[in-house]
Amino acid sequence: MSAPATVFAAFSVLKDHVKFKVSQDSVSIDNIVFRLHYRVTFLLLLGASILVSSKQFIGEHIRCIADKDLPEKVIETFCFFTSTYTVVKHLNATAIERGEMPHPGVGPVNNEDPIIHHAYYQWVPFVLFFQALLFYVPHYLWRRIEGGRLKMLVSGLHMAALALNDTELKISEKVTVPSKQERDERIQQIRIGFLNRLHLNRPWAYGLTFCEVMNFTNVIMQIYLTDWFLGGAFLGLGQSLVEPVPEDLANPLDIVFPKVTKCIFYKYGPTGTIQKHDALCVMALNIVNEKIYTVLWFWFISLAVVTGLGLVWRMLTMILHARSTSFNKLVFSMACPGRFNPWNVLSVTHEYYFGDWLFLFYIAKNLDNYVFKELLQQLAEDLESRRLRYNLLPLDVEDDLLKKE
Repeated sequence: MSAPATVFAAFSVLKDHVKFKVSQDSVSIDNIVFRLHYRVTFLLLLGASILVSSKQFIGEHIRCIADKDLPEKVIETFCFFTSTYTVVKHLNATAIERGEMPHPGVGPVNNEDPIIHHAYYQWVPFVLFFQALLFYVPHYLWRRIEGGRLKMLVSGLHMAALALNDTELKISEKVTVPSKQERDERIQQIRIGFLNRLHLNRPWAYGLTFCEVMNFTNVIMQIYLTDWFLGGAFLGLGQSLVEPVPEDLANPLDIVFPKVTKCIFYKYGPTGTIQKHDALCVMALNIVNEKIYTVLWFWFISLAVVTGLGLVWRMLTMILHARSTSFNKLVFSMACPGRFNPWNVLSVTHEYYFGDWLFLFYIAKNLDNYVFKELLQQLAEDLESRRLRYNLLPLDVEDDLLKKE
């Protein structure tokens, strides 16, 4: 099999998760920050896991040089599933440049010399896969909480703005323009469905907010989990790469991900005495590992910042959704670009809780501007008539009456 064919075969498992085309029936139930977690980060970690576990990309993960009487496979297998080590006092770039040592961290060692054991490399593909699953969990949980409620309301209305005929128009197998009657009926269904659940959307909104908090908590946890996994070397990895390295110190990546290490193998000799064999091992896998964790450091930090800003935005929407007309105009213009009557926004958003506001926002994200404008006009009129009817009643009594209708 050729090299390109091998690459495509190894990463073919990801093809079902990468979508470049949006179907007519696709519904947005989250935001771009949420998708950075369960799409981009999930695929990044899953691809990295496949990469480090595929020998066709880097060859054998470890190659060791030892005494001729030791089988290569035996010593290489032993050093891979136990650990290798480097000597701290030999992590000296100046000595390497002078030719006093062959590789960073490789040289004679005494019993008192501090050494660094490297055993993480055998667990890298498993940890990366486990991390990928953790980034997908909030999305999976949110889908279960959401339950397809938005899709049930807005499915099939993506082309409703083009509904100018009395009959349905089929453009292709997957794209259909509904008739004017069907469009009006669907708008009525959304209106009735929204009004029937007025003041009852709080669990829906709390579920989304909870999953967004889970995303932020997860990415912070992943940073510290990776740091623990790499022996405390991950938190400062990016900073050490950006800052200039002192001349007498080795490259930070060579310290955390050494390319050449040492390994000791013990066996019995012909007379039954224990023999010590010192092996020199080439860690080809660390060429890939250092690039993966360098990318992950910058990505995790950026993702944590973006997710934190997303939570700040969510708090602002909770505070300002019923207080600021300009804020609502800005938010709904982003959700559904176009022109609509700002009075409708103020009338509608003034009558319900945050959960209803957020649910209406996601309806706007999934509808064409013309269709949403018509829906918003009808909702404003409905809520205005209800406000005139219940304006003298306490809010809890009003909720009880609305539920009985």
